[in-house]
Amino acid sequence: MSPNTDTISEVDRDLELLERAADVANSMRAQVEKRIVGQHQVIDEMLTALLANGHALLVGVPGLAKTLLVQTVADALDLGFSRIQFTPDLMPTDITGTEVIEEDRTTGKRVFRFVKGPIFANIVLADEINRTPPKTQAALLEAMQERAVTAAGETYRLPPPFFVLATQNPIEQEGTYPLPEAQLDRFMLELPIYYPSREEEEEVAMRTTGEQTDQVESVISAQELIELQGLVRRIPAPPSLVSFAVRLARATRPGQEAARVTSRYVAWGAGPRASQYLVLGAKARAAARGSAMPSLDDVRSVAPAVLAHRLVLNFEAEADGRGTRDVIRELLEESQGWT
Repeated sequence: MSPNTDTISEVDRDLELLERAADVANSMRAQVEKRIVGQHQVIDEMLTALLANGHALLVGVPGLAKTLLVQTVADALDLGFSRIQFTPDLMPTDITGTEVIEEDRTTGKRVFRFVKGPIFANIVLADEINRTPPKTQAALLEAMQERAVTAAGETYRLPPPFFVLATQNPIEQEGTYPLPEAQLDRFMLELPIYYPSREEEEEVAMRTTGEQTDQVESVISAQELIELQGLVRRIPAPPSLVSFAVRLARATRPGQEAARVTSRYVAWGAGPRASQYLVLGAKARAAARGSAMPSLDDVRSVAPAVLAHRLVLNFEAEADGRGTRDVIRELLEESQGWT
């Protein structure tokens, strides 16, 4: 087969995968909405994280179905699922696993064997992640970044695909430990979950007080998801889009390239990982709608979720009642005038 034919075949395969990505996105939404009322933007952003092979942090007050949402997404994917309930007494080995001594009955020789912890799954729900001390939170760092766990000098690879979907309660401070900036930076997206509308809350009350429970069907296998993640990486990003994403990230940093709102309200801006996730998130959004070309609007759409947990605001922002998403909203408005 000639190289030209090979190239055409690869292009045809990618076009098929693009169609499959759009089908999967639509099917995922339909399956998740069997249990979850509203929260359409959160569902779409979780799809973006899955296709981009990134981790997500869900932030919301108790009772907004954060845990149910993650469990439902896991049910819609034919993947291994594990839930870790984070508590103050949780130890790192409770997450990663531990070595145990075993005795060979035939020889009487004792050997160490590594028993894998709940981190060895495709989707890991880190429930109330800020309820455990920093030492235990740090146990997730290597897993989230390297997709591996090191124990007793040996490295164990985590099964692909691998996602950490964490939940956090933003209002309860007693008995909690704020996530360090280094760990927050490992999350591709921070997804706020808000109170439902009156109509949505009535629907929730109707669904959850009856007998019928809708069954969620899996829509994609692990291997298919890996293929779609590879497709997202292959989607070309125009130089103008990359330039815009980098400028947007750099505009959050106080200094010569800072946006006007940054100079007033931001103490520390987003690092280079934000630029990467802005581009990758735009590609994932394009793939989810079956498009081979991400747009600047895709970058703007993922910007709040990518940047919100990477900005540290100053005292003036607190005094003026400005939050990170208020700052990002002004930044995006300013970016409309960039050429």
